[in-house]
Amino acid sequence: MLYETAIKVQHADFWNVDETEDTIENINEVVRLFDMHAFHEDNHVFPAVEKYDPAIADAFEQEHVQDHLLGELLSNSIERWKNASIITEKAEIAREVQHAYVKFMVFNLEHMAKEEDVLNKILWRYYTDAELMAITGQIISEVPTDYVGKYNRWMMRGLNNAEITRWLKSVERNAPEYVFRSLFTTAERELPERRFRLVLEGLTEGVMLA
Repeated sequence: MLYETAIKVQHADFWNVDETEDTIENINEVVRLFDMHAFHEDNHVFPAVEKYDPAIADAFEQEHVQDHLLGELLSNSIERWKNASIITEKAEIAREVQHAYVKFMVFNLEHMAKEEDVLNKILWRYYTDAELMAITGQIISEVPTDYVGKYNRWMMRGLNNAEITRWLKSVERNAPEYVFRSLFTTAERELPERRFRLVLEGLTEGVMLA
């Protein structure tokens, strides 16, 4: 989502107000989803880490404070763009929006890379798969219904074929059929034909062997 929105920001004609409004809405969606992502980490992931390594949990909580500030700066730039009445002023502020978005994106890419490298190792060391699944389940249960599809769409676009196959198999085993069918439909809609075919082969491979 960060990458695709960055390309859209890069290509936007900020003298075209209608086109810029569409880009601005994309940016707002990024900020909303990342705020929710951070909220769930603050309330479920960091407490699990803090139990065994409080210093690491605190360091990542402080990064979330910085991330929130970057998101606020980005949102404030967007509000200034909306309130500007002269097109030349809008174009100038739009460049500020571009710079603020790049800072937000770079920070989050580095932040998430550290989470993958540091937090995952702690979680895998001290928690069983069942316990981690329970944390995941709690987070999923708190995601508003209208956001589930948005998260699934972007995850489907970002994961590789093997990860998508494992995800679908896990949902098929552990969730109601309608949840699996919805996710399967998302995969069919979002993946290029060749990738979807490979995922489908991965899903049916075990069935055919059985």
